[in-house]
Amino acid sequence: MLPGLEAAELPADAIEVGRIADAWGIKGWFKVLPYSANPEALFSSKSWFLLPTGKGTTTFEGVGRLNIKEAKAHSDTVVASAHGVDDRNAADGLRGARIFIAKSSFPTPQKDEYYWVDLIGLAVVNRESVVLGEVRELLSTGPQTVLVIDDLVDGQTLQRMIPFVAAFIDDVDLITRRILVDWQPDY
Repeated sequence: MLPGLEAAELPADAIEVGRIADAWGIKGWFKVLPYSANPEALFSSKSWFLLPTGKGTTTFEGVGRLNIKEAKAHSDTVVASAHGVDDRNAADGLRGARIFIAKSSFPTPQKDEYYWVDLIGLAVVNRESVVLGEVRELLSTGPQTVLVIDDLVDGQTLQRMIPFVAAFIDDVDLITRRILVDWQPDY
């Protein structure tokens, strides 16, 4: 294992939240490319789980746990420091590593806020109880987020896109795993 990395097991609720891009400075800091525009999970968690990149040269194998000292926003990235990663060479050894965080350590969302990962796989049903499909992914279009929904119709996958805004979303029920929408199948 690299300096600062401890052998670990990936938590069952681990979510991939970013990757380490490069060393940053000479004191062991490193630059992280977060997968979210609001990387609160990176700031709130003090244990990050790393897996080597699937491409190119890797400097470690298996799952490693990195104990974070500090993480902060820097332009459109995050910079962080970790215990045991004390110089640029140690930080450089982390380059390309995929970062996972246990979902249980994510900050609790506010009312009517949801983590995208919680919405993927939910059934989408309109007010007339017509099933429109299942959320496959979400897209950020700048001013709003869009649900990308796959629906199987006559053996063919039909794709729908519904803006994730209050005008069209009536209710999100994570317990029953469904989203109620004001949307018609022929839109």
